[in-house]
Amino acid sequence: MLEIYKTNNGILEKIDKPEKDAWINLTAPTAEEIGTVLDNIEMENTFIYAALDEEETSHIECEDGCTLVIVDIPYHISDDEKSNSTKYGTVNYTTVPLGIILTPDNIITVCLKENNIINDFADGKVKPLYTNMKTRFLLQIMYKMSTRYLQYLKQIDKISNTLESGLNKSMQNQELIKLLDLKKSLVFFSTSLKADEATIERIMRGRVIKMYDEDQDLVEDVLIEIKQAIEMSSIYSNILSGTMEAFASIISNNLNLVMKTLTSLTIIMAIPTIYASFYGMNVSAIPIPNFWFVVVVSILTIAVVVIVLFRNRMF
Repeated sequence: MLEIYKTNNGILEKIDKPEKDAWINLTAPTAEEIGTVLDNIEMENTFIYAALDEEETSHIECEDGCTLVIVDIPYHISDDEKSNSTKYGTVNYTTVPLGIILTPDNIITVCLKENNIINDFADGKVKPLYTNMKTRFLLQIMYKMSTRYLQYLKQIDKISNTLESGLNKSMQNQELIKLLDLKKSLVFFSTSLKADEATIERIMRGRVIKMYDEDQDLVEDVLIEIKQAIEMSSIYSNILSGTMEAFASIISNNLNLVMKTLTSLTIIMAIPTIYASFYGMNVSAIPIPNFWFVVVVSILTIAVVVIVLFRNRMF
């Protein structure tokens, strides 16, 4: 998908073709759409293809007056994507690379997936937004990215709290698998956040991208939000690790309790069978060969066994 926007009189408008000071957005672009951009913008095609590589990590490249900034943004995987693709499994959150290309006349964003961060900019939810102020536009994207990380981390924390509430009742692995998926998401977030932090610190030095005085506060805010997200990710990851260990122990303990109960019931049910088998043998001289005697002795023995089992907390 190829979309082109430009700010006119403070309002973000969609236009038909690339112009100076326009924002060009490529989302899962086709070869034809990439060709359209390259025909109108003088830049290396490797910049676009690098941003479309799922394994690309956060970094900065400069060549022929153009600058490529790749950051890892948080991404929420929908149920449809999970059902249509086996690579996601049951993981709810991951990260995808977002390429931001600064040319002398334009700013270009490239991403494999449609995401809420770019959609908020396209829908005019981020204000003030000026497509001619490329450095500030870049920093606004990064700030939106950092706040989205914090939002998803809070969602992960809420999900883990919900799973923890059923720990003492569970004897199955479903909750444990869900916690493991959350743990994987936190690992993705932690790794990507550290790479994004290094990229932002490099931008902050002002050697690669020209920094203006009015942008200094914004880039500092971005760095603070990223550091906070890294700290939250580390804390939640440690909590989840401890929760998973406790969860595994609880499942094992609950299973032991069930086995103790079943064993006790088996012992109790075996007592009448033993007496009935003994008196059912075809032998002579059996003491008190009456039906009522077998029933009474069985009941008394069961009562004694039940008392002993209760005192030993077998129920």
